[in-house]
Amino acid sequence: DRQTLVAVLQFLRRSNLRESEEILRREARLLGDDLGGAALSPSSAGLLGGSGSEADSGEALLGRGTGAAVGASVATAATSSPGVAAVAAVPAGKVGGAVVVEDQPDVSAVLSAYNQQGDPTLYEEYYSGLKHFIECSLDCHRAELSQLFYPLFVHMYLELVYNQHESEAKSFFERFHGDQECYYQDDLRVLSSLTKKEHMKGNETMLDFRTSKFVLRISRDSYQLLKRHLQEKQNNQIWNIVQEHLYIDIFDGMPRSKQQIDAMVGSLAGEAKREANKAKVFFGLLKEPEFDVPLDDEDEEGENEEGKPKKKKPKKDNVGSKSKKQDPNAPPQNRIPLPELKDSDKLDKVMNMKEAARRVRLGPECLPSICFYTFLNAYQGLTAVDITDDSSMIVGGFADSTVRVWSVTPKKLRSVKTAADLSLIDKESDDVLERIMDEKTASELKILYGHSGPVYGTSFSPDRNYLLSCSEDGTVRLWSLQTFTCLVGYKGHNYPVWDTQFSPYGYYFVSGGHDRVARLWATDHYQPLRIFAGHLADVTCTRFHPNSNYIATGSADRTIRLWDVLNGNCVRIFTGHKGPIHSLAFSPNGRFLATGATDGRVLLWDIGHGLMVGELKGHTDTIYALRFSRDGEILASGSMDNTVRLWDAVKAFEDLETDDFTTATGHINLPENSQDLLLGTYMTKSTPVVHLHFTRRNLLLAAGAYSSQ
Repeated sequence: DRQTLVAVLQFLRRSNLRESEEILRREARLLGDDLGGAALSPSSAGLLGGSGSEADSGEALLGRGTGAAVGASVATAATSSPGVAAVAAVPAGKVGGAVVVEDQPDVSAVLSAYNQQGDPTLYEEYYSGLKHFIECSLDCHRAELSQLFYPLFVHMYLELVYNQHESEAKSFFERFHGDQECYYQDDLRVLSSLTKKEHMKGNETMLDFRTSKFVLRISRDSYQLLKRHLQEKQNNQIWNIVQEHLYIDIFDGMPRSKQQIDAMVGSLAGEAKREANKAKVFFGLLKEPEFDVPLDDEDEEGENEEGKPKKKKPKKDNVGSKSKKQDPNAPPQNRIPLPELKDSDKLDKVMNMKEAARRVRLGPECLPSICFYTFLNAYQGLTAVDITDDSSMIVGGFADSTVRVWSVTPKKLRSVKTAADLSLIDKESDDVLERIMDEKTASELKILYGHSGPVYGTSFSPDRNYLLSCSEDGTVRLWSLQTFTCLVGYKGHNYPVWDTQFSPYGYYFVSGGHDRVARLWATDHYQPLRIFAGHLADVTCTRFHPNSNYIATGSADRTIRLWDVLNGNCVRIFTGHKGPIHSLAFSPNGRFLATGATDGRVLLWDIGHGLMVGELKGHTDTIYALRFSRDGEILASGSMDNTVRLWDAVKAFEDLETDDFTTATGHINLPENSQDLLLGTYMTKSTPVVHLHFTRRNLLLAAGAYSSQ
């Protein structure tokens, strides 16, 4: 408004900032002429603050850049983030740019004096007025507008604390914190401990809240209703917060129901903008390489007992048929460079196909057997488990910083002989691979020492030659399973690394940690190849897509993001969990993603459309393990509630409504059919489930450490 504008101009003149004053006058006049009268009255602020689609227009730049110097920022100058007082000077010629002035107390003081609407005693009135308005609005709008309660509550509280109105802040918190949704309890606990301006300086959660815009998805009708109400009431304080700190993603169409909204909200920064899930994702699988060389001689050795010719014929076909069809949704074969297949890999693929021929077809009528590996007396505290693809080895990461590898077949683990002994071996002999192994070292268990903190993640390479482990000490280590020694320590994360995983093709691996980023590495590079930044809290779990072109990360900010390995872009943001994410699993066909969190829910996502398509309720505690069976018919979930549950994945993903309207507006209708999809629940005595793995023949292996309490 005019008054504020004049005040700012006077302040600039007093501070001898003539140039800025001139620019501001010019801009104000320009804006004034364009927008009829008031430089930035709340109604035109709608155009400038930019919400929904208007935010992309040029005017939005004015609102955030130069306009900010005029009105928007003046009203909340006292509330702008700790290091920044307000926008004071704008270089000539740059419309969007603004020079930021450090937080000098006099600037803050001067500007907060002009902050007429910010009477601390009225905050409760403003909030309860809005609350009353929303609670009395029509049912169809009420659910949507109720989303405003939480972000406004947090920002108004922070604003009071920041301006050192401590008693008002306290009474504001006490009066309204009980009205917030139950899934924000943890955030509110953090918030309640911030009672002084000094507390805000180092607090990450709050910095996030101030810097990232909270996203709300609201229908145009509900938004107009809110805007009209705030303007009639002259409630500029709330309107300013809406403009400054919220991003309102407006869609045309029916308002969403309470269930539809509840399914999608709950993350640290609200929902994902619809734009965030529009990019094309190549979720199809890569073509299997064609080779049929070793089939014949393999068969003669291994399967003399059974009729050879009968076995061989169909298998040859299926090797060929699988690879001829190119999946239309698959990425180009050479989109990212993948390692060449070695002879041993081909041999392994052949073995895999043989096993697949004997695979059990699972389904509601034919559930898998489950074999549970219990770690007994694991007083070292089991913190991570992985099982090789061929189910021959199992690894445990422990809180005492050791990594322990067991053989689960009768074949013992052996190291390669020393260099002196190797030089004596006849390299031409047929069994050279046997001869290089040192029988004296054979044992069921190998312990790998090297980390200096608890080991939170482990992952075997697909060829079983290497093992990754990541730890609280901030490093990821690569171990050789030939010599059982550490080959490389990858240093990039400065904080604990919570998870790591090899690409399904080997060579690449991903890690995620407390520093809120995931990193993509290649085994032969010391530095990461890609850094995936965007999460607002720890990256708690990481998974490669079966085609290795994408990586999914789950975070304590309660969102899941999908990243493109090629360019490092975030191509999907999934919100809906009400607690930190702890498990991820891609379906074998690459189309779907299942995620599990501390809220005890498994959510199912359609990657191509970027939509939530199902919710599986039943667990009562954090879900630490998710795995699809080899053909994708069954999803197994393992939890801290000491159960393994099996779900009918075929039924969960059939007849999905993914029409354009749903995709455009996010009106998802989740069927309440968890009970129909639950095929079985299997209790352990007192063992939380931390890992699940389907063998190549679809036997389900589960693992966890027995806890005596």
